[in-house]
Amino acid sequence: MNVLALAEAWWAQHSIHLDQEPPGDRFGTIMVEGDTHSMPLRMVAIGDSMIAGCGVDDQAHGFAPDLAIVFSRVLNRSVTWESHGRLGATIRRVRYRLLPEVEGGADLLVLCAGSNDLMARRSLGEWRTDLASTIDEAKTLSDNIIVFSAGQLYRSPSLGKALRQVIEHMTDEQTAASKAICEQKQVLFLDMTHEDVHADQERFYAHDNFHPSDYGYSYMAECTATMAGDWLKARLG
Repeated sequence: MNVLALAEAWWAQHSIHLDQEPPGDRFGTIMVEGDTHSMPLRMVAIGDSMIAGCGVDDQAHGFAPDLAIVFSRVLNRSVTWESHGRLGATIRRVRYRLLPEVEGGADLLVLCAGSNDLMARRSLGEWRTDLASTIDEAKTLSDNIIVFSAGQLYRSPSLGKALRQVIEHMTDEQTAASKAICEQKQVLFLDMTHEDVHADQERFYAHDNFHPSDYGYSYMAECTATMAGDWLKARLG
C-alpha cells in the first residue's frame, strides 16, 4: 500500500463514524397467501454489518428481511428469516462466533463477509482457509448455501481516492479466490463486487456514507433475486 493510501486509511480509521447495529427483531416471517407447503422456508443469514442491518433505523429494513421478501416472491412460498450479524465481523468471526449461534438446520443459509477482512488487510491465504472452513461448517446446517462477495468498498465516498484504488485491487483478488472456492465446494457464489447495485449513487448510502441505506439494501436484494432466481427455483421451488 502506497504512502498516500496509508495516510487515507489512517484518516478514515480516526474520522469515519459508522452507523451502529439498529434496534429491532432479528427474525420474522414473510407470509405468502396460498402457500401449500406445510412449513415456511427457513432462511438464516450470517455475516458482517450488512447482515446486522447497519445503515438503517430498524432491523425490519435491513438486508436479511429484504432477501426474505424477494425470495418469497421468487419461490411463491412463505419464508421465516433470522439474522446473525455483527458490525466489523470478519469471516473468521463468522466461523467461530456466529455460525455456532444457529440452532437446528436451515433450508437456506446465506453467508455475507469479506469487507472487514479487506479493511484489516488479512492475506488471501487466510481468506481462502477461513472461507473454505466456514463453508464446510455451514454445510452441517444446510444443503443450500449462498455466499456473497464483499461489498463495493472501493466506491465508498467516505474513503480517499488512493485508498479506494488499493481496496478495489484487493477486492478483485478476494472475489476471484471466493469464486474458485465456492465452485470447488459446490455452493452458489454471488459476485456483488462487480454487479451494478447503484453503489455509485448517493442514495445508495446511509448516514455514514459507508453502509447501504434502506434503498441500497432493497436494491441489492432485487439484484440477488435476479442473479439467484433460477438456482432458488431448482433447489427450493
